[in-house]
Amino acid sequence: MKIDVLGISFDSISMDEAVSRGMELTESRSSAIVVTPNAEIVSMCGADPSLKEIVNSAEMVLPDGIGVIYGARLLGRPLKEKVAGIDFGLSVMQELGKRGGTVFLLGAKPGVAEEAAENLCRRCPGLRIAGINNGYFSDDGPVIEKINAVSPDLLLVCLGASAQEHWMGRNREKLSVGLMAGLGGSMDVYAGQVQRAPKGWQKLGLEWLYRLLTEPWRFKRMARTLPAFMMDVFRQRRRERRAARSR
Repeated sequence: MKIDVLGISFDSISMDEAVSRGMELTESRSSAIVVTPNAEIVSMCGADPSLKEIVNSAEMVLPDGIGVIYGARLLGRPLKEKVAGIDFGLSVMQELGKRGGTVFLLGAKPGVAEEAAENLCRRCPGLRIAGINNGYFSDDGPVIEKINAVSPDLLLVCLGASAQEHWMGRNREKLSVGLMAGLGGSMDVYAGQVQRAPKGWQKLGLEWLYRLLTEPWRFKRMARTLPAFMMDVFRQRRRERRAARSR
């Protein structure tokens, strides 16, 4: 089931359902795309039609952000639950590990993906690291050749929004992978370079607040983006109610 929030068609799906679908896509060998928009990425889509097209054409659009969850609720069509991209990616890799599957890690600063690979092999027994490439490159060609040479089941694309979505969109037809997922800063967390909010904060939907407290440089950006996102949601709700009354 798809739920529209500001023109983005989110999958109303549980984490278990998303992982099951993700595993099906890894087996499809179709270079399927998973995107994980939060409120900021939804706002980016409003200003960038090409990004919006890429996001809406993805095989799965997972609601990664409490703002999206609240937005859908305000529109009267709640999503099943928040599906954090970092947890989705880890769960898929754990399932791949049970099958001896492969993952290619793309993104982050030099050395970070190597640290992530070591940690992921410990957390996902049986997972095979097919290859690694940092996010500091200007020519897609050699990177695509490197990926296609190992043809991984899963390609993690951690280049940051919206660079990762554009990268997947323009290179999809050139890639030989099962599934690729745009997971932003997840590589830094997998590597242990960045700490996530404690579980209690996550359960309360306050991971965003924890990130503000631990990374105060984000405050200015979020103070601009989140209120604008919610105002757009209220505008969409008002338009939809007026349209419903006029029928």
